Amino acid sequence: MTLVADTSALVSIASTDDARKTALPLLVDGYDVIVPERVLEELESIAAYEDAHGTAARAVLDERKRLTIRAADLDPEFPLDDGENAAVQLADELEATFFYCDEYNQLALVHASLSDARLVTTPRLLKAFVVNGNCSATTAKALLEGIAQQRSWDGNAYVQQATRLFE
Repeated sequence: MTLVADTSALVSIASTDDARKTALPLLVDGYDVIVPERVLEELESIAAYEDAHGTAARAVLDERKRLTIRAADLDPEFPLDDGENAAVQLADELEATFFYCDEYNQLALVHASLSDARLVTTPRLLKAFVVNGNCSATTAKALLEGIAQQRSWDGNAYVQQATRLFE
């Protein structure tokens, strides 16, 4: 199954030690992960920082050989940054099965911009790992809690609601 990923989601799935050991490998092993060149450039920029986000970006870049990197045209009318723009355009062009994105403040816009791809966020991806038997609900919930703390999602209503997926 093809999954086009945005920068925010890739940083999320590698944002803690446990996520790097568990969730990131499940992502790259379980899906044909396709990343626009612009997202790769954003990851390289983030990787230059000596913080948790930089560590996460470097972990994703370490998996570069397992990602498919593709060029993508930008839509000049698309109101989000070039990374989201390229990823949405690529997902539509490839008729990807999934579009992986954690832009919680813009999920409705991202969802409305997709032609066929199913929008997947980190909580939903973790739930898919549980459903597919890749990890337990307890493990997925702990991963989500750690990622949420690292990504400052503690007050995010979407993430709080999604935590209930693992109860």
